[in-house]
Amino acid sequence: MANGKVDFFNNTGGYGFIETEDADDDVFFHMEDVGGPDLEEGQELEFEIEDSPKGPRATNVVRN
Repeated sequence: MANGKVDFFNNTGGYGFIETEDADDDVFFHMEDVGGPDLEEGQELEFEIEDSPKGPRATNVVRN
């Protein structure tokens, strides 16, 4: 599992990006992969990173 924090979150679109030391680029996430209440910028997370056609994407996201 990788660790990071929410760098950006668009609550209207339900997506955002996670800043992490484990990936060169910020990691995309969508709330459909998270579930529960919306995330907030600066919130710490644990997650797995998978490759997607548009770049790294977070899966199995867990709030810390």
